[in-house]
Amino acid sequence: MERELTEPWEAVLCTPEGGSRAGVLVLAGSSGRVERERARLLARAGVTALAIRWFGGPGQAPGVCEVPLETFTAGVDLLRQAGAERIGVLGTSKGAEAAMLTAVHDPRVDAVVAQSPTALVWSNVGPGLDGADRPLRSCWTWRGRPLPFVPMDETWTQAEPEGEPVAIRSWYEQSERTFADAVPAATIPIERTRADLLLIAGADDAMWPSAPFAHRLAARRHRAGLGARVIERPDAGHRPRFPGESPAPASTVFAYGGTPAGDALLGAAAWPHVVDVLTGRQVRDAE
Repeated sequence: MERELTEPWEAVLCTPEGGSRAGVLVLAGSSGRVERERARLLARAGVTALAIRWFGGPGQAPGVCEVPLETFTAGVDLLRQAGAERIGVLGTSKGAEAAMLTAVHDPRVDAVVAQSPTALVWSNVGPGLDGADRPLRSCWTWRGRPLPFVPMDETWTQAEPEGEPVAIRSWYEQSERTFADAVPAATIPIERTRADLLLIAGADDAMWPSAPFAHRLAARRHRAGLGARVIERPDAGHRPRFPGESPAPASTVFAYGGTPAGDALLGAAAWPHVVDVLTGRQVRDAE
């Protein structure tokens, strides 16, 4: 069953026939779009899926700038109201950043699937509610307070000729070096959540170094005596695709890395683990 929502944000709620005890909040990356196809795929796998527009809609910031994490905890509220007992958050790229931070701040989150993740909170991508994108600000707030962040080094220059798709991975790598003093406070404290953690990353990601970030996140968890699973492929980029999803469209703006085949193979390898961690099957099998 599929239901379109307009409050408190644009969204679609997809429910398996007969319902489900597992629910997942589905977050796109820096497009902020409603991931309808992915929500339907998850519902067919037996998980109630809520895909929301988390910025760019009515009353929301036009960019990824000081987005309240309460946007996502409201999604947890709705899933609980829909009957879900086990709550997951699945996010891609900036959505993965939001997914992990939501779990850190909301103890009701039981599972996180972070696809093409970062280990750090970064500065805004575009303007906030005030319409301004400078000075640089945090992407996120919690209870009205901005989270510490790593700024982008605006001295960075692209390597590609003008007019060609740009790979910005080196921009993030340079920014982390330039603002190394900001890194400790901006590090996502993923060890503060009890949620099960699945990290999916392409080693050829050209947008940011998601595979090294994934291993840093897993290492933090392991040092805290907590689990984390990393699934990666050397020939996958920033946009892995799960079985049944449409191929990612080509971009004239950004180079995402990887190959269509590598992205599909990474998604196929990750998919059973995605379903297991969201439904709790992985945890039950380990008991």
